[in-house]
Amino acid sequence: MATMQDEEARKSFGESLDEIKSDVIRLAALVSEQIGRGTEALLDADLAKAEEVIGSSAPQATLAHSIESRTYELFARQQPIAVDLRTLLTVLRALQELELAGNLMVSIAKAARRLYPRELPPKVRGILEQMGAQASVQMHLAIDAFADRDNALALSLPDIDDVSDDLQKELFRSIFVAFTPDEAGLQQAVQIALVGRFYERVADHAVQIGRWVNFMVTGELPSNEIAEDSDSANGAA
Repeated sequence: MATMQDEEARKSFGESLDEIKSDVIRLAALVSEQIGRGTEALLDADLAKAEEVIGSSAPQATLAHSIESRTYELFARQQPIAVDLRTLLTVLRALQELELAGNLMVSIAKAARRLYPRELPPKVRGILEQMGAQASVQMHLAIDAFADRDNALALSLPDIDDVSDDLQKELFRSIFVAFTPDEAGLQQAVQIALVGRFYERVADHAVQIGRWVNFMVTGELPSNEIAEDSDSANGAA
């Protein structure tokens, strides 16, 4: 029979877990803001917004470290089991995906600085705008799935991600048409190709969060395929 002390410990654990989950959602909101501001910086050649995105990585890292520390503390002191254990593991993996997505947006902001003051060709600009919007949508859906434990929404993300993959292919085709084969044109083309790849990876990180939400709800471990590809892409960035 549970003692009053056991019940109080359980209540404290539940409150701490709710706070951690709320902070994961807050971190995801910050990353989503990065996606929006980073895209605006790129499309508008706005150096001030680019610097905002680059500077936002520090407070996000501080919040992520706080979440991680409190999660490990719950592991050490409460010995969670079953769904609570899966929730804490999902928090740690979602943190990793969010941090990587934020790092990619910093890379996009730095690319915006390198491209300044050159204007983007209209076709390329339109595709990048769509890629930024798609990455933002997928990130919002992923964190909604996490917040609501919505497994159906989490499992829909790989299909939604097809839009991002198609946009990247369209971007590559447009790059070949839009830029001249001289050194300046090639440098710009390379930067934009990298930006397209970064947006695709941001969207993939949202998909991976969805896979961990599925684990949280069902106990089914996600595939490592996206995570391994993500590590190599972020290393290249």
